Amino acid sequence: MRHRKIKNVMTTDVAFVKDYTDFKDIVRLLADRHVSAVPVVDNENRVVGLVSESDLLAKQSRPERPGLFARLRPTKQHKATGTVAADLMTTSPITIDVQSTVVDGARTLVRHNIHQLPVVDETGRLVGIVGRKDLLAVFLRQDDDIRDEVVHDVFEHGLGVTVNPTTVDVSVRDGVVLLRGELETKSLVRIAESITRRVDGVVDVDSQLRFVRDDTHLPPADFPIVGACRLPRQPF
Repeated sequence: MRHRKIKNVMTTDVAFVKDYTDFKDIVRLLADRHVSAVPVVDNENRVVGLVSESDLLAKQSRPERPGLFARLRPTKQHKATGTVAADLMTTSPITIDVQSTVVDGARTLVRHNIHQLPVVDETGRLVGIVGRKDLLAVFLRQDDDIRDEVVHDVFEHGLGVTVNPTTVDVSVRDGVVLLRGELETKSLVRIAESITRRVDGVVDVDSQLRFVRDDTHLPPADFPIVGACRLPRQPF
C-alpha cells in the first residue's frame, strides 16, 4: 500500500529564524507569514529549536513585582527576559523526516497535540514544514484513484483476489468505499476491510462483503494469507 510521503504534501517555502534573530523580528515574521511558530536553525540549516507565540507571550505575562518573578520556573524567567531566538525558543523540537508517510505525520501531530512539524532530511537540515491542513489534503484524492489503489494494492496484490462484477465489486463515492461480493473466509473479509480503511483518502468503508466459511475460531497461525474469491450466491 502506497502511503503518501511527507515530501509530497509539505510546504517548502518555510519561514525560519536564526538563534540570534531578535524578538521584534520574530514577532514581525509571525505576523507577516500568518504562522504561529517558526523553526530556529543553526548556520548549517539544522533545526535546533522552535519559537511559538506562547514562547513570546512569556514576556507579556512577566510579573511586575520582583518577588513574583522569582517564583517563576527558570525556563519561564529565561524566556521572559530573552531578547533573541536562542533565549526564547523551545529546544529539542519535534521534527519529522521528509521520507516519512502522511500517516506518521498525523500520528505525531495528534500524539503531541501540536499543529505543525518542521520537516528535515537525513542530516537534520530543514527542508519544509507540514501542518494539519497539509495532511488533510490526502482526503482530496479523486475517487477513481482511491478505487484503483483498493483494487490493485488491497485485493489483487495483497489478498490475491481478482476484482470484477461477478466476484468482488469496489466502488468509491466522496471517499467512502463500498465493498460488495463474497470472499472465501471471514478472516479475509476482516483483513480486506482493515487494509482498505488504511488507504490514503478513505473517509469510511461500507462493507457488504459475505464469506463462505467462518475460520475465526482457528488459531492465528492457521489463518490464510492469500485467499480465493467465490461467486456470490445472489446478485448485488
